[in-house]
Amino acid sequence: MENFTFYAPTYFSFGKGSEKDIGALVKRFGGKKVLVHYGGGSVKRNGIFDKVIASLNESNIPYVELGGVRPNPRSGLVYKGIDICRKENIDFILAVGGGSVIDSAKAIAAGTVYDGDFWDYYSTGKKVDRALPVGTVLTIAAAGSEGSPDSVITHEDGMYKRGASGEALRPKFSILNPEFTETLPAYQTACGISDIMAHVCERYFSNTKNVEITDRLCEGVLKAMIEESPKVIKNPHDYEARANIMWAGMVAHNNIVGVGREQDWSSHAIEHELSALYDVAHGAGLAVIVPAWMKYVMKKNLGKFVQFAVRVWGCDMNFENPEITAMEGINRYSAFLTSLGMPSNFKELGAKEEDIPTLVKHLGATDENPIGGYVKLGPKDIEAIYRLAL
Repeated sequence: MENFTFYAPTYFSFGKGSEKDIGALVKRFGGKKVLVHYGGGSVKRNGIFDKVIASLNESNIPYVELGGVRPNPRSGLVYKGIDICRKENIDFILAVGGGSVIDSAKAIAAGTVYDGDFWDYYSTGKKVDRALPVGTVLTIAAAGSEGSPDSVITHEDGMYKRGASGEALRPKFSILNPEFTETLPAYQTACGISDIMAHVCERYFSNTKNVEITDRLCEGVLKAMIEESPKVIKNPHDYEARANIMWAGMVAHNNIVGVGREQDWSSHAIEHELSALYDVAHGAGLAVIVPAWMKYVMKKNLGKFVQFAVRVWGCDMNFENPEITAMEGINRYSAFLTSLGMPSNFKELGAKEEDIPTLVKHLGATDENPIGGYVKLGPKDIEAIYRLAL
């Protein structure tokens, strides 16, 4: 196990009625005037927005609204939010939605107090060390942004999807009411499940030895997802299953399952180009890319994939040919996502074979500057993974 530091100070209020804490928590963390940031009209139609505003009003906290966040959040709305925050003297941002809304809120929070272009953080890897405080009211279990220091934005000039990170972006508080996810369409729920499981896999497949605790944590989260996910697809109002999945989304990405070990993240980088070019749901893209990545890199450390197959998917161990066991685990993973309604290939995703060179070029990896921690991937490797996804 490698040395590490771990600091995750987000205050979580979890469960039914937790939204009543919003106003008090904004005050607790210094907010005097709030930008309420959200996506489309769903939070207004289902009553969540009214509950948020009621709590702010009860605490006499003024607010300004900014809606319009799309999946794969765009830079244009971030610039608009920064202007509003500066003109209205906003000192706290409240994100009401899923990962896209939270990521957009984080970008606005960083850009408002930054002298340059907020995109500097996303294009250079520069750490965000200063930002307005952010709180979240989660409406979809997926990205884990409610507990992480990360944000991903798509820049509309070139449609580049890039990430930024820094402890200043970690939310001050997050309201997690599983009831708020019950109105989601099954497809969006499944996309969230795919994203959560991919976040765990990006950490699980590691070259670091003697990480049994985090291995077991990863496996436990994955096994819980396998158990709970079909329940919410069958019955969207299964509160207990929703609750387990919502907490799994946070645990999967606040890095508690990834400390002390090398991580990979090439599948996310490869998928980001798909969602940037085709505007597909991130989780749907991951359902196609992660199994393809697994098949491509499996032989690099076959034992890890065998462990994944046996411990997570319950595959029988083939001692004479462990590669069969490893492949069975990958196939069960892909089949599980398909059973939830996720795509399994380019055609089902709406991606095109002729665009593969563009996808590889946009990603920007080179042989001298490859992506990935588990296996280093250059342009030819990335192209091969896209082709395995066809």
